[in-house]
Amino acid sequence: MDKEELLSALDPDQRQVAETLKGPLVVRAGAGTGKTRAITYRIAHGVLVGAYHPSNVLAVTFTSRAAGEMRSRLRDLGAHGVQAQTFHAAALRQLSYFWPHAVGGPMPQIQESKIGLISQAAGQLGIGVDRASVRDLAAEIEWSKVTLTGQERYVEKARKTGRDGVAGQTLETVGRLIAAYEEAKSARGVIDFEDILLILIGIMVERDDIARQIRHQYRHFVVDEYQDVSPLQQRLLDHWLGERRDLCVVGDVSQTIYSFTGATPSYLRDFRKRFKEASEVELVRDYRSTPQIVDAANRVIAPGRLQGAVKLVAQRPSGPAVDYRDYEDDDAEAKDIAKRIIDLQRRGVLLSEIAILLRTNSQSQAFETALADAGIGFTIRGGERYFSRKEIREAMVMMRSFARSGAEQSMPEIVREVVRRLGWETNAPKVAGAQRERWEALNALVILADDIHESRGADLAGFVAELEERASHQNAPTVEGVTISTMHAAKGLEWDAVFLAGMSEGLMPISLAETPQAIDEERRLLYVGITRAREHLYVSYARSRSNSGRGNRKRTRFLDGIWPETAKVSRATQTRRRTKEAALEFELNHPNDVELLNNLKAWRKVQAAEERKPAYLILVDTVLMNIASAKPATIHELGKVKGIGMTKLDNYGAAILQVIDATR
Repeated sequence: MDKEELLSALDPDQRQVAETLKGPLVVRAGAGTGKTRAITYRIAHGVLVGAYHPSNVLAVTFTSRAAGEMRSRLRDLGAHGVQAQTFHAAALRQLSYFWPHAVGGPMPQIQESKIGLISQAAGQLGIGVDRASVRDLAAEIEWSKVTLTGQERYVEKARKTGRDGVAGQTLETVGRLIAAYEEAKSARGVIDFEDILLILIGIMVERDDIARQIRHQYRHFVVDEYQDVSPLQQRLLDHWLGERRDLCVVGDVSQTIYSFTGATPSYLRDFRKRFKEASEVELVRDYRSTPQIVDAANRVIAPGRLQGAVKLVAQRPSGPAVDYRDYEDDDAEAKDIAKRIIDLQRRGVLLSEIAILLRTNSQSQAFETALADAGIGFTIRGGERYFSRKEIREAMVMMRSFARSGAEQSMPEIVREVVRRLGWETNAPKVAGAQRERWEALNALVILADDIHESRGADLAGFVAELEERASHQNAPTVEGVTISTMHAAKGLEWDAVFLAGMSEGLMPISLAETPQAIDEERRLLYVGITRAREHLYVSYARSRSNSGRGNRKRTRFLDGIWPETAKVSRATQTRRRTKEAALEFELNHPNDVELLNNLKAWRKVQAAEERKPAYLILVDTVLMNIASAKPATIHELGKVKGIGMTKLDNYGAAILQVIDATR
């Protein structure tokens, strides 16, 4: 395809991203606005016009699944050879190559789990630990490393950031454990995942020749989900870049939900402070969700909207209203959701396009039981890895054998023959449990084979290569069953129908969120959950844990003013809420106009006192905001401001212009 044919598939803002090929670029992209589309087309455009050589481009994202999807899209656009990797995968590839030259000898084994080393370190220090505390300590060690907090500074920095000890241990004890963990790791001659980045950074600092080689190889960088970057990842990115400026970053501060792991939105928020010449594009057109869902998302996030956040604008046709329900207890909530899933299925919604999103994994059991009792297949995101399943490993071995034999059947026919030998049938078994899960896993191979054959015309060897690449990055095909997931694990995914269950105080926000910053992050997590839904969104909570419990749970505060009230809310209350939300948005979007707005309010207060009438009868807040952002210089310009009629213009026009002139 030529350039115009390629770029014609984009909206104006996406096209601006794709056409900005040089220099630093920050893309502030809301949920569902096509950010992956924009950046893959940008890379494909650069390759097409010769601005980029494919092997010189490194696209970095945060999950293997997202990296696999990006590579697939780039191949479909003709941009073969572009590297799309996670930070760790890209760093490991470089470290493996340069280790013999920089260090010598074989590269140390990577310790996939910290549990054994932490238990050993705790034993040496005489610290009693159980499985749960070891998990918490592992997370704290990772936090200390990704935030570049050395052992000697751990206690000081942890205290400054409000970390009050972990797993019942004091900060001083945790600091000693971190040191003991590093010693145990060195004694075993192994490294952990954070070390991959740290060691590569060290090599690039000490070996200019290796740093030059890496920078010669990779000259154009794209970083997706930039709001999730940690100080360690940013440090590596800085070394990859060197003195160059060819960096495109994409992210959404409203989807910052991993601060507890060391991620920070500050690099995205302050990008133009560092790169003053950077171009900036906002993607606000939401192609994923209906206007009803987009409105719910915008209203939920408004009170905690961060600097640099975008407000979504729905592009899809109107859909069903968001459904809000409360239940007597957890079992009643789970059983009713199962019934509603059956209803959705009867109306043509695929089970694979339905998700139940929860705040914590501990909420899952009631929903697993209710779905199983209703005969509904389901998968638990974060459960057994797809490519680790016995039947999938056997299927891949058999397909490799067929590929070598040169079978004459079409690729989809051979795949069906393979899975039939492993127990697959055309119709799903009418039972839940292991048998249904096995069928769904094999059926996912059949669906993927049909899709790839139709879109690419791949043969069996090509299909096997696709599976091997997916297996290496744990990019599993879609399994036909309802997804049960935490909201954190659902980031980056989407479904036709989403059930946000358990939306009560103590779970949303979680009871552990005690600081204003932590509560704001919980609000963003709910925003992420809402924006996973395309067409149907159901929000619910249970008033008690069991049918014998007291119904003392309350719905999440984040839905105040959004959840339909049983009793009518007064018009005055609604107006106050809308005015408050509008004021918050104005401060974020027009920080330079706040002084003028305050001066206009002060003038209005004096005028209202003189006329002995309420201030809103002079001019309402929204009109004052319109005036402050427009800053008209003449009566004619003031008359064009929305909300200013002829009577208001005659009575107050001259005084308003005086306030504007005095504030300039």
